[in-house]
Amino acid sequence: MRHLIQKILTLLLTLLLVSLLTFAAFNIIPGDPAALVLGTEASPERVAVLRAQLGLNDPLPVRYLKWMRGLLTGNPGKSIRYSVPADKLIAERFPVTAALAGIAFLLILVISVPFGVFSAKKRDTPLDRILNTVTMINISVPNFFLGVILIWVFGILLKFFTPGGYVNFQTSPSRFFSYLFYPALAIALPGAATVAKFLRTSILGQMDLDYVRTAYSKGNSDNAVLYRHVLKNAMSQVISLFGMILAEIFSGSIVIEQVFGVPGIGRLLIASISSRDFPLAETLVVYIALVVVAANLAADVLLQAIDPRVRVA
Repeated sequence: MRHLIQKILTLLLTLLLVSLLTFAAFNIIPGDPAALVLGTEASPERVAVLRAQLGLNDPLPVRYLKWMRGLLTGNPGKSIRYSVPADKLIAERFPVTAALAGIAFLLILVISVPFGVFSAKKRDTPLDRILNTVTMINISVPNFFLGVILIWVFGILLKFFTPGGYVNFQTSPSRFFSYLFYPALAIALPGAATVAKFLRTSILGQMDLDYVRTAYSKGNSDNAVLYRHVLKNAMSQVISLFGMILAEIFSGSIVIEQVFGVPGIGRLLIASISSRDFPLAETLVVYIALVVVAANLAADVLLQAIDPRVRVA
């Protein structure tokens, strides 16, 4: 319990630092939101009036405290560009990004675990070297480039989907998920390659330990030792990686949503930054940070639950 309380306090401190850095960064960016909203033809008087209405003339500490109070009370302010509450915009877009992240995470699990186990079983063989090469390529290639390749192959050549033809869930659930599969795959491939490589290394490290030799001495087959004993211990080390993988999923979705035309919070974040919509952009960054640190906390709690050695430590 004490460890969990420490983790929660660390989470809160992390979010506070993220909010401070985010607020400072967006207020350093050149550009006047009021001038962008009114356009280049607006008179200085109209710009000054709008700046006063938006509270942009207040000192930075005052604006930060107002924004934080709004975040804590569920009212982070109104979007400058869309003139609607920021939390309403996020609530509309977040389910799309959550579905995209969920599909990507499932793909990472489905691809990485069999791939990592198979690669470990084929250690030091020509096939293992080929698999390692494929893994390194997927880790090295940016996900937006993978997205372009998937659009070219599956969208243009094979015509499995229509690039840019996003369909929302209310219109057609099946077409919604079938379209999200391809951007999710572009996000998942680098993450799956990372997890597979880490899992392979973890399995091979476990194979040299005493309990594995004891299991073999009792007459267990290779598969029995691998799947009944080694894989569980190896996966306990991989679980701590999933928190970082989720962070990569959300960071990757920011660009991938733009590539595939998916109206999620990543695309909304890019639009808010380009239009200097500070209340919306700042709130989006904090919400994304909250999801990431919460995922890391969940991974840590899950690791303690399945691995008694961590609880003892």
